[in-house]
Amino acid sequence: STGDIMTDHAMSRSSFASFHLTGHKNNKLMNTSVDRLFDNENDVFLSSSYTEFQLPSISETHSTPVGEKKPKTGPASNASTPEHRSASTSTTARSSRRDSLTDKNFSSASTALIADNGTFDGTLFKEFQRQKQRMLESQGLPDVQKTRDEGSASKQGDIVKLQTSMQDNSVLSDTNYDIVKGADQQNGRPHFVAVTTLEDVQAVRCAEFHPSGNLYAVGSNSKTLRICAYPKMSDLREDHTTYQPTVLFKRTRHHKGSIYCMAWTPIGDLMATGSNDKTVKLMKFNNETSNLEGQEIELTMHDGTVRDVCFIEDTSNKSSLLISGGAGDCKIYVTDCATGQAFQALSGHSGHVLTLYNWGGALFASGSQDRTVRFWDLRTRGCVNVITPITSPASRQGSPVASVCVEPSGRLLVSGHEDASCVLYDIRGGRSLQTFKPHTSDVRSIRFSPSAYYLLTAGYDNKLVLTDLQGDLTQALPSVIVAQHQDKAISGRWHPTEFSFLSTSADKTATLWALPPV
Repeated sequence: STGDIMTDHAMSRSSFASFHLTGHKNNKLMNTSVDRLFDNENDVFLSSSYTEFQLPSISETHSTPVGEKKPKTGPASNASTPEHRSASTSTTARSSRRDSLTDKNFSSASTALIADNGTFDGTLFKEFQRQKQRMLESQGLPDVQKTRDEGSASKQGDIVKLQTSMQDNSVLSDTNYDIVKGADQQNGRPHFVAVTTLEDVQAVRCAEFHPSGNLYAVGSNSKTLRICAYPKMSDLREDHTTYQPTVLFKRTRHHKGSIYCMAWTPIGDLMATGSNDKTVKLMKFNNETSNLEGQEIELTMHDGTVRDVCFIEDTSNKSSLLISGGAGDCKIYVTDCATGQAFQALSGHSGHVLTLYNWGGALFASGSQDRTVRFWDLRTRGCVNVITPITSPASRQGSPVASVCVEPSGRLLVSGHEDASCVLYDIRGGRSLQTFKPHTSDVRSIRFSPSAYYLLTAGYDNKLVLTDLQGDLTQALPSVIVAQHQDKAISGRWHPTEFSFLSTSADKTATLWALPPV
């Protein structure tokens, strides 16, 4: 089944009403130490809201029956329209090089974080704090603004200064990040610390927490699969010394190629992994022994690298379904985990499928190199909507979709793109809320925190960035760098219940980060 994109139409400014993830009644004051990450104006940088460009609402008009060719709309298809990144570099060639994790970090000549004069005047940040304080006052909560360090008060109005030259245009340089971290330690400001670091001999592409939160799995380019214990955090301190995690299970040569992706079922009894050997492996997991057990099932229906996998629970039949997608024929396959048989192939994408995400129920989203995000419903066995997130409003261009996620209520989609952009999309309203750039290179991973108050992104600029989603999402959003690797950051995953996360990188490590209590 395929879906089609309706042609662009103008939107009135009234359609850009404010958008909040939570109402005032249900909202609550977050962990004080987490909120204080955003208190120091020297550490915070602001996204640029693109609502002034009148982004169009893009929705599906109808579904094309299986076997029929997808009708073309507009002057050119997403697949044939070149990305306006470099006049001499094609999207496909560039993406294949990026998958090797050996090319240089991409740096744009200018970023959305830079104001016209190259600096910030602090107005948007102050307005964000005012909005947040009004929200707290409406709930009778204390003024968190007064808990700031006195030292930051003298630095208001100059949040982050960015270099506009081609040579140095990163959000914060590696040295600046180390300085900020050191200042946090001296001034008592909270910061994420590296609790454990797993070292491999090649790039580590994926890591996923078990739903219980007691352990996590790690897959790497070395073909090695590991399952590690989640440590106790009760005694975590800011001067913590990073150590190697306890490895509960290790399998070398798990795939014939690199392990690109992995997923657990919601109850944690099954694990799936995907590889550039074009196979998916499905395995039973015993949570009591922390070991894989029984005979694994190898799925061979893909004819290209398997880029992502996710599980969906079929409640009517009391079984698990595995969704997998990747390169090759660009199809998304649905496999019955009870039989190990793929029973459905979903067509529609014209480029490699790079990311999949399920937020409960029979719906899931897919992002592709063809620059589109598709929504699928297994009850109708087809695509129910297609959007093309606009990452460059001035030129009306999109960019390959490297990562997607949807917050638990199903209202908000966030997509991460190869041009360093993130797009917030109101699913029910069928409108883009804004585009922002928390990174200076590909955004390869996006995840909401368990409460959906924060967004964690990982980029090829080596950084992991936390963005505060409390407040009006049509306005500029404050972001702060919370972790950094020595090479490209490939993925970031939240712990299911605690405010900690895993990151994987081309620097051959997987690191567990946590915020010490205050």
